[in-house]
Amino acid sequence: MVLDVIIQKSNDGFTAEIPSLRGCECWAHDEETVIDKIIELASFYLKADPRTFKIDKARKFKNKSIYKLVFYKSN
Repeated sequence: MVLDVIIQKSNDGFTAEIPSLRGCECWAHDEETVIDKIIELASFYLKADPRTFKIDKARKFKNKSIYKLVFYKSN
């Protein structure tokens, strides 16, 4: 499964969201921390082991980065 992760830089830090998971969003002071937090939150939402997640930067715009969160969820 592949999900988009959108990370935006603002004046006071970074926000991350996974649009396909309603309410899956977080905030942190730096980009690395917000990525760690969104992976942890996504693993909670999807009931999946966060160690199976791979994240890859797909595109970068002025204040926004799009990442791909890739994982395999077994039943």
